[in-house]
Amino acid sequence: MNQPIILAEDVHKSYRSGKIEVHALRGVGINIEGGEMVAIMGPSGCGKTTLLNCLSGLDEIDGGEVRIDGEDLRAMSDRRRTRFRAESMGFVFQTYNLLPVITAAENVELPLLVSGVRPAEARRRALTALEQVGLADRADHRPAELSGGQRQRATIARALVNNPAIVWADEPTGNLDSKSADDVLMLMRRLNQEHGQTFVIVTHDPVIGDLCDRIVHMQDGEIVENG
Repeated sequence: MNQPIILAEDVHKSYRSGKIEVHALRGVGINIEGGEMVAIMGPSGCGKTTLLNCLSGLDEIDGGEVRIDGEDLRAMSDRRRTRFRAESMGFVFQTYNLLPVITAAENVELPLLVSGVRPAEARRRALTALEQVGLADRADHRPAELSGGQRQRATIARALVNNPAIVWADEPTGNLDSKSADDVLMLMRRLNQEHGQTFVIVTHDPVIGDLCDRIVHMQDGEIVENG
């Protein structure tokens, strides 16, 4: 049997809020196979985003183990973990996180330039990624000149430009109208099916859950149902 691309065992994470210690994750365990599209759902404050941040290495865990494609995140230095994320992961957030003063193409090629890809090759790959998400004709537009749905498409293009094994998405349709949200959802599903990339999506939206292969339900820092 193949090893899951994402493997977490007995993961604990706490935060301090003033004098109060908040137990955000309480011994969470989860396996996700390569090519799966998984929704993480549950009420606000249940630990969904914390779980995504810990699985992706954005946050360090207090206890337990997280392995991505066999690699132990806790055993990595900060620099190695940052490079590992840049090479094998893509991120899509509700707030887009596009730089306002540069074009869509320049935003998309940024991760490649940071990784040391030559500018001409980075631009070629950025334009290909924008074409994949239906934004080839908006490559020279700045974020303010794009609609919300187009901005999120640009964000997805940026997440995919390194051809990552895993794409993490946190409320990717939260700021979009229903038509734009549907378009972005179908785009992510199509990319998942065509390229075999693993998508892990934190969401409140049952429509996203219905579109995914599996729903993981969380409550009070624990997984209560695992699809």
